[in-house]
This record gives sequence, structure tokens and C-alpha cells, in this order.
Amino acid sequence: QVQLVESGGGLVQAGGSLRLSCAASGRTFRIYAMGWFRQAPGKEREFVAAISRNGFSIYYADSVKGRFTISRDNAKNTVYLQMNSLKPEDTALYYCAAQNPSSRTYATADQYDYWGQGTQVTVSS
Repeated sequence: QVQLVESGGGLVQAGGSLRLSCAASGRTFRIYAMGWFRQAPGKEREFVAAISRNGFSIYYADSVKGRFTISRDNAKNTVYLQMNSLKPEDTALYYCAAQNPSSRTYATADQYDYWGQGTQVTVSS
């Protein structure tokens, strides 16, 4: 069992930056690849970024590539999402998730076993 708690969301102007954090409980954090997803009102949950267990493999949605950076610190049981050059269309509830250890598909929400409660990111124009 893994419990995930996101933080760092807030209101920011377009062009600004935010850093999201996701703290995981338990000593098994390092066995999970981690992902960030987001969901805007009236839209489906969408993949944002993912990072492998050792941090060597990283994946981004095309919409955030070059602006967002995912990273992890296994010693602190934490995964981060640095978001720069934010746009109003980045406004959403952002979730972190722990991937099923047997899965190799990073961009599909149903491949993730554990989810946080989400943190709201609002970008004003």
C-alpha cells in the first residue's frame, strides 16, 4: 500500500512557474514508476509526465514538453513536477500516481495503482 499526498498547487499568472511535490508513504516507493496526470473541468484525465523507478527514463506529454520537468528523490520518497512557462490551458487538478510494477505503459491512467487526492493549479491570463 502506498499513500500519496500532493502539494504546491496554486494560482499563478501566465508565464509563471510552480513546483508540485508528491510525498509517498512506505518504504517501497523506489519500486514504483511515478506519473503526473491532470484533469480540467469537463475533460478526461490526461497524462502529463512519468519517471521510471531509478529516474533514468522520463516521458512527457507533447503539450508540456520543454516546459515541465519531472524528477524524483527516492531517499525522500518524493516525486516533483517543475512547471515553467505556464499557460491558462494548464489549469487543472494535478494528480500524482504510482504505476503498477508489472506495467510498462506510462501514459495510461489505468496502469497506475495508487493516486493522490490532487492539487489545484490555476493559471490566469
